[in-house]
Amino acid sequence: MNDAATLAEAAVGHNRPEPYDVERIRQDFPILQREVYGQPLVYLDSAASAQKPRQVIEAVESAYQEDYSNVHRGVHFLSQRATDRFEASREAAARFVNAASSDEIVFTRGGTESINLIAATYGRKFLREGDEIVISHLEHHSNIVPWQMLRDEKGLKLKVVPVDDDGNFLLDAYAELLGPKTRFVAITHMSNALGKVIPAKEVIRLAHQRDIPVLLDGCQAVSHQAIDVQELDVDFYVFSGHKLYGPTGVGVLYGKMDLLDKMPPYQGGGEMISSVTFEESTFKPVPHRFEAGTPAIVQVIGLGAALQYVNDLGIENIAAHEAGLMEYAHQRLAEIKGLRILGSTENKASIVSFTMEGAHAHDIGTIVDRAGVAVRAGHHCAQPLMDRFDIAASARASFGLYNTFGEVDALAESLNAVTEIFG
Repeated sequence: MNDAATLAEAAVGHNRPEPYDVERIRQDFPILQREVYGQPLVYLDSAASAQKPRQVIEAVESAYQEDYSNVHRGVHFLSQRATDRFEASREAAARFVNAASSDEIVFTRGGTESINLIAATYGRKFLREGDEIVISHLEHHSNIVPWQMLRDEKGLKLKVVPVDDDGNFLLDAYAELLGPKTRFVAITHMSNALGKVIPAKEVIRLAHQRDIPVLLDGCQAVSHQAIDVQELDVDFYVFSGHKLYGPTGVGVLYGKMDLLDKMPPYQGGGEMISSVTFEESTFKPVPHRFEAGTPAIVQVIGLGAALQYVNDLGIENIAAHEAGLMEYAHQRLAEIKGLRILGSTENKASIVSFTMEGAHAHDIGTIVDRAGVAVRAGHHCAQPLMDRFDIAASARASFGLYNTFGEVDALAESLNAVTEIFG
């Protein structure tokens, strides 16, 4: 057995689920069978957008070919079929995060729109001048910019939880930021740039001691660990379909019913109304109040297929497989001269971001791409976090349920080419 194989075996240890047949799983993903630049595709950019299994592709295709119609409005056969499939996906999403009711699931265009919806509805109604919102240094821009816009509109204050040099969320500092004027907490569950997972349950508990509602941005976390919104006691939880092996253009907002019931509509139009006159309009109950207009019907149906696919594999099995990949990747990349990994392996999932001496992140991404290896290069929509580490950008390898130890080796070998070029 060679050194790489030995490291792979040690990395997985007894935690690797048996059987977890990754080669069989890869057959479900048509795009993974192709080549780029004459090399087998090694897709290590799932944190940006995950690839789609044929089960999702077929669900989308069948929705268009067999059952397509508008939903909730027609009495004819196709409309009823489309509505049934659409609402089945809502039920699937509720089960996936263990919501108390499918009425607590609102479909949006993605995690970004979900956060904007909360800022525009809950934020505008309940936050007042001088109130404080707590975010963290780990946030994606989509969990920073909406709150900045609301801050400027209403005269609010943003407070930022720091991270240490290993990228760890500083819980004690967070607790100190919660004060008498804190009215909302919006924190990522898992950093898209570092893979760091925050102590979510404790974050929520500390806020709830002061009756402060909490939003968790679960766009990264939801595809790597089991989510139980009732056990977390989180007030809002958001995620995107495309990072969870589903279509683009669809996302989920979970909210506790008592909060959603108090929130005004996000947009006005068809579907979200009970009645309209020229004098006034009345609105449907949750969740339809927040789903104005014709929704992303086929994308929602595809999301339901993606949730089923992940459930069939078992999120715990996926997490164990990815944990082995992560440990192995840290070991392999640590052997490369001049390479600096951002963030320790503690409390971390499925993402390895790094810099290399003398090479810009875009150079790294371009060189490894020619070897068929797809990684992300840039600030990852997390510029404040890049500033915290005093870098302009990094390269990022992110793993999904279909990646293999051999692909980690391919990444390491392609990075050795970067070292040869840049010394």
